[in-house]
Amino acid sequence: MVARLRLAAIVLGFCAAAPLRAADAPPVYSFGVVAQRSAVLTAQYWNPIIDYVVHRAHVGLTLKLVRTTEESSDATARGNYDFVYSNHIFKPRAAAANYRVILCPEEGAITGQIVTQPDAQIRSVKDLAGMQVGFPSPAAFIAYAVPMAFLMRQGIAVTPVFGGNEEGIMAQLQAGKVKAAAVNSRMLRDYAKREKLHYRVIWESGPFRNIPVAAHPRVPPTVVAAVQQAFAAMAHDPEGFGILEASARLVGQEPPYGFRAAAAADYRSYVDFYRATPLKDGR
Repeated sequence: MVARLRLAAIVLGFCAAAPLRAADAPPVYSFGVVAQRSAVLTAQYWNPIIDYVVHRAHVGLTLKLVRTTEESSDATARGNYDFVYSNHIFKPRAAAANYRVILCPEEGAITGQIVTQPDAQIRSVKDLAGMQVGFPSPAAFIAYAVPMAFLMRQGIAVTPVFGGNEEGIMAQLQAGKVKAAAVNSRMLRDYAKREKLHYRVIWESGPFRNIPVAAHPRVPPTVVAAVQQAFAAMAHDPEGFGILEASARLVGQEPPYGFRAAAAADYRSYVDFYRATPLKDGR
């Protein structure tokens, strides 16, 4: 019952701003996660991981979620989170928040894909001209900005239909509400495995490093270092690995699990993309 109440407080509260901190209480830092899955599933995935980091780093952390990709992107651009798992930190409009990359997942690169159901008459991206195409949100990077920039450069005009988050648009594709959808390759793989979705890829982008964990400059360096070390050590500790494995099982994620130390230089491809994109404001 305690666990259920805790989950409800996190999921239904949807507090995007950093918590108020009493002068005589130890600080509790917010940890935001970009909205890709439902809030309930995201909380179930991340809460055990964050609890492990809290106990290993001796730092207070609390998960902060919002409902849609756009809401999480806006909160990140405003610098609402102390720590954040998001690739939206590289958007030009998030520059003022000045988040610093501290970790990247051990998982390999992600790509943007445009996919259809296996029996769809759509055979290439040229067939999408004039059609409705599903996207998670205009704020998504790998599943909106990357494929939309490609379509614009090819002169292929489509009408976007938004699903709120990654799995929302995948569910619409599965239900036949959209004939084609732009997706994150890793998210699609996990969703398809879990939900028995069959699909055909008609376009795929180049690779981008998977989503980082970053820290806001207001967080003390000692706290950042402790959190970074706890995350990086997790996959090498039997207890930590068990937690990562259990969270991965919930969403159908394949190994390798865990995180390793990273820096801004590891994400140069994101910066290069936004410098060259034809999308207005990089959205």
